[in-house]
Amino acid sequence: MPLLTIHHVTAYRYKQPVSLGEHRIMMRPREAFDQRLLSARLSIDPQPGELRWVHDVLGNSVAIASFERRASQLVVSSEVTLEHAPIAQKQVDVEAYARLFPFTYSSEDMPDLLRSIERQHLDLGRVVDNWARAFVSNDGNTGTIALLTQIATSIQRDFTYVPRHEKGTQTPIETLKKRQGTCRDFAVLMIEAVRALGFAARFVSGYVYNPSRSEGVVGGGNTHAWVRIFLPGSGWVEFDPTNGIIGNRGLIRVAVARDPYQALPLSGTWYGLPASFLGMDVTVDVRRADPAQFPLTDHGAINSRSLGVSGK
Repeated sequence: MPLLTIHHVTAYRYKQPVSLGEHRIMMRPREAFDQRLLSARLSIDPQPGELRWVHDVLGNSVAIASFERRASQLVVSSEVTLEHAPIAQKQVDVEAYARLFPFTYSSEDMPDLLRSIERQHLDLGRVVDNWARAFVSNDGNTGTIALLTQIATSIQRDFTYVPRHEKGTQTPIETLKKRQGTCRDFAVLMIEAVRALGFAARFVSGYVYNPSRSEGVVGGGNTHAWVRIFLPGSGWVEFDPTNGIIGNRGLIRVAVARDPYQALPLSGTWYGLPASFLGMDVTVDVRRADPAQFPLTDHGAINSRSLGVSGK
């Protein structure tokens, strides 16, 4: 079970001091049975006048910072250590009624899944629909896991990953036409494709790391994006179309949302001359941590002394 330390730094630079408005920070990983947070520290320069934490509508941890003085830079640094429990594709267990596609979600689940099934992008020509339907066999024997795996791995195989630091995403139709994009473009394409088939899917923002030297991953050095799909029997299951990963192996969740704009790691406002903005730099470093620094209790619970959150 890997013990990992993640250092994520985002820096905005300005030609002269500007006034900083409220900023929302989503860099704290979600705590769950498969990722257990041991320590978390958030440092902000300049020091905010106020820093408070909230949970958004989907349970993501959001730090909200407000500032009282002008500054020529804004640097937000998050350092966390967590215990990660990888779940492989073979551990995904789907209930009998949902093992073949198509199936219908239960009446108990459907009310809570409806917004995650709704399409977010217009597709008047049914371009995405037709692309998604091409993965469904005509003999009625399409396995649910096999279908979703084929969609994810086909994006990895047939599309070219091209980093892009500007905000925003391509539309799914643009990604299909260009056959290239970023991890968030691929995630949006897969979300729309599986929603066209009736699946509940959500956008995930977080970090990717290489569990072993024999594997290569794309999207490191920055935040990463992938998809969660609800499958009866296993709940929300990770699918990373950029790397062809099924399950959470190498994936650390930070934010889960219906739309990518709800999962921005850092967003906010500033006031000054338009030419004042010089640029933004983002670095993400994920590495193995030393277990000796995080002692466990006799019951396997994390020692409370190892958990700390601070605003600098």
